[in-house]
Amino acid sequence: MKIALAQLNPTVGALEANHNRIIEMARQAEARGATLVVFPEMAICGYPARDLVEKPEFVAESQQWLRRASAAVPGVTLLCGCATPAPANTGKSVLNSALVLENGEIVFQQSKMLLPTYDVFDESRNFAAAQQQKIWRWRGQRIAITICEDAWNDKNYWPQRRERRLYERDPVEELMRGGADFLINISASPYSTGKVALRQEMLGAIAREYSVPVLLANQVGGNDQLIFDGSSMVLGPDGTLRARAACFQEDLLVVEAADWRGEIRPAPDNETTAIAEALVLGTRDYVRKCGFERVLLGLSGGVDSALTAAIAVQALGANHVRAVYLPSRYSSQSSADDAAAVARNLGIELQTLSIEPLFAAAEASWREQLQAAAPHAADLALQNIQSRLRCVALMAISNLTGALLLCTGNKSELAMGYCTLYGDMAGGLAVLADVLKTQVYNLARYWNREREVIPESVLRKPPTAELKSNQRDQDDLPPYELLDTVIRLYVEDYGNPDAIAQQLRVAPELVRALIRRLDQSEYKRQQAAPGLKLSRKAFGMGRRWPIAQRYEPPRVPGGCLPTDLVASLVGSQ
Repeated sequence: MKIALAQLNPTVGALEANHNRIIEMARQAEARGATLVVFPEMAICGYPARDLVEKPEFVAESQQWLRRASAAVPGVTLLCGCATPAPANTGKSVLNSALVLENGEIVFQQSKMLLPTYDVFDESRNFAAAQQQKIWRWRGQRIAITICEDAWNDKNYWPQRRERRLYERDPVEELMRGGADFLINISASPYSTGKVALRQEMLGAIAREYSVPVLLANQVGGNDQLIFDGSSMVLGPDGTLRARAACFQEDLLVVEAADWRGEIRPAPDNETTAIAEALVLGTRDYVRKCGFERVLLGLSGGVDSALTAAIAVQALGANHVRAVYLPSRYSSQSSADDAAAVARNLGIELQTLSIEPLFAAAEASWREQLQAAAPHAADLALQNIQSRLRCVALMAISNLTGALLLCTGNKSELAMGYCTLYGDMAGGLAVLADVLKTQVYNLARYWNREREVIPESVLRKPPTAELKSNQRDQDDLPPYELLDTVIRLYVEDYGNPDAIAQQLRVAPELVRALIRRLDQSEYKRQQAAPGLKLSRKAFGMGRRWPIAQRYEPPRVPGGCLPTDLVASLVGSQ
């Protein structure tokens, strides 16, 4: 018996196109001898479908297209994720289900029990939770089918990591009491740093605990801010890796049930490589799935815009990327030279369009108001006027050409509000929104691993917005090595400012000032373009922070939380 894991890249809502791809992959699997083809969670409609699943016709059509796909490949059994109607007494309209189909008919249904409501997930908003699950019997085999989060609550694995379980029930444990021969998990598990290794470690622990093979069929591709890495896999009863699909691309993994072995595709050998591949996939899918063919960006001669251009070229091809250099009186010749070199190295069109005439006109028109303002306010206004004039030019070109404007700012700038609303924050996709400045340099060097794409002069020069004379980022920000660590500890780990200061051996008031600035910039981030998620906690849909708030974290002498506060926090979990 051969089983195929079909690692599909669906487009949300593109039911007919997804149906066509399911048929193609099922036929390929059948040609390779597979009799069961397993597709990811919600594969027919794409994940996350969000409030689309509230439309009864969407749910009904999803099932109709899935039945048609099954009827088109009568020689194989399909296991595929799909939204299905929920029982009337649940208060919800749909279930997140795994459907087994043969010859166009649904022969078995399993629905998801554990609905994640954290970070980017909000499944309990739309779905009802299944109250029970059962073993699927097929060709003499007893198969435990779980859906993504259902496998993420093992009672032994998480305590060993000193992490708390999120649910009382463990669907895997309940199913295994029925004597399953192997476990299948269909997933739409998005990528974040460290996630690929974590999945394998967790599922391997389950395999060893119950002495059964574990098969994971995971979605691949970008849908909105989320990037799905795929990395579908098969783990033997001893928890060892027996087969693995490709990362960040569609793949079909076929295994022989006699020994549960198949091909082991190579995976990125470090996190920088994984992030690079994720950014390329996320950019390509966002642009194409939104119906665009070309992208546009401002190329400043700095490292952020150079990296964004390199990602776009790898994602879409040089003929689909257009860059514009928009100098003012403060732009240096070295920036012009670097922008030209980046465009030349990437083989993309570069247009030069000076904003100086518009800037001079604006300055003259508002001279009276600028002179009446405080010097700092006038200086800031003039800087932001330049950024917004660049936005006007870029959006005009976007309108004229139909190209999607890419934002080029990074996570460090976004954290500090070191960016201009309706200026450099404008665009349709913020490619680097979850990439810290120090990571930007690592990625730039990654792009230069085979040939120079981003000139060494770009990597060596101090970062500057060039909005006034002799400006440097470090005039307004601490060194990025320190800033990025503070951002990571505060945003991803919810660290206390004083504890962070103690860990980094810096003044507590410096860390508190940075965090205060980070929190006060929330109003900007909630107006920002969608950004591709890479870290455990990105700005955007997975970090729901109030804008109008004045919470000040407690003072922590010596960097340790008071015993009574620790006790109260533990008691509240």
